[in-house]
Amino acid sequence: MAFLRSTVEPDARPVLRSDGLILRCPAASDYGRWADLRGRSRAHLAPWEPQWAEDELSRVAYKMRLRHYERELREQTGYAFFIFRADDSQLIGGLTLTNVRRGVTQSCAIGYWVGVSYVGQGYMTSAVKAVRNYAFTGLRLHRVEAACLPGNGASIRVLEKAGFQREGLARKYLKINGAWQDHVLFASLKDDDR
Repeated sequence: MAFLRSTVEPDARPVLRSDGLILRCPAASDYGRWADLRGRSRAHLAPWEPQWAEDELSRVAYKMRLRHYERELREQTGYAFFIFRADDSQLIGGLTLTNVRRGVTQSCAIGYWVGVSYVGQGYMTSAVKAVRNYAFTGLRLHRVEAACLPGNGASIRVLEKAGFQREGLARKYLKINGAWQDHVLFASLKDDDR
């Protein structure tokens, strides 16, 4: 499978450890666990995500997702992580840093999802903290931005616990579950008290 071979140097793939979690780049070998977790969590995830394609969980769609992640990593514009429990290597969710901008901005956006079986256990707060810190120390960014639906109390709590501050409301900001929806905007700055 030559098209899945990486052109990114192995040491350019960050591996983060935090509070019993391991965060690493997605791999082709993760497909089965990813498809199973996303499939079991579909009803939980669908209200908060872009509308799923009919082939969302197919191996072909997963390979396309990996190619997208590889391109962003190679171009240093995005970093994708799968989140695993350290004690049993169980996949529990995913997290991305996207739209990495350099120059005078030095910022990126963070997005995340967690499988329904792992909601409310503190995993995502720990993962968001770890990746936010990586953005500041490893990538040397100044600002990490996040957006979530006003009704997503769980996501708002994750961001607040992870040190993000509410900055405002963006009207019809993202197309989520098939409709343009307002989003609450958050940000964390490198020099914020963490």
